[in-house]
Amino acid sequence: MRAKLTYLVTALVLVFYFVLVGSRGLLLIEQGTLLTVTFGVAVLILPAIGLWFLWANTQFVRKANRLAELLEVEGGLPVDELRRDQYGRIDRDSADEVFARRKAETEDTPGDWRCWFRLAVAYRDARDTPRARKAMQRAIALQEGRTVSA
Repeated sequence: MRAKLTYLVTALVLVFYFVLVGSRGLLLIEQGTLLTVTFGVAVLILPAIGLWFLWANTQFVRKANRLAELLEVEGGLPVDELRRDQYGRIDRDSADEVFARRKAETEDTPGDWRCWFRLAVAYRDARDTPRARKAMQRAIALQEGRTVSA
């Protein structure tokens, strides 16, 4: 719940910022000179990119959470079997062991979105965020029935 609240507050702050910056861009365009119109258009591009990025990430998180809910209903969520140090941080060797098992599971059944979801969690636990995201994107695509390229 705390993560959702943090995400919501951050998203609202970003939207407020985008509106504020966008209004400044419009004010610059209203000035009507070549220089201010050019700057105004440039200023409007940043909030547009930011809004698209926020929307795309929100969709990704929503879909990933939906997969987690489906797996929870099925009883297929990965069990937290990782060793942790005294501060609660994941032991690297433990994360590597779990990752190796999840990778082998996914290689055995590459068309199963559940395996890709668990692999994404293993990547995240191993602190490999870019690969975790790609694995989760593949899990989402497979669950939605979309074709996935290798």
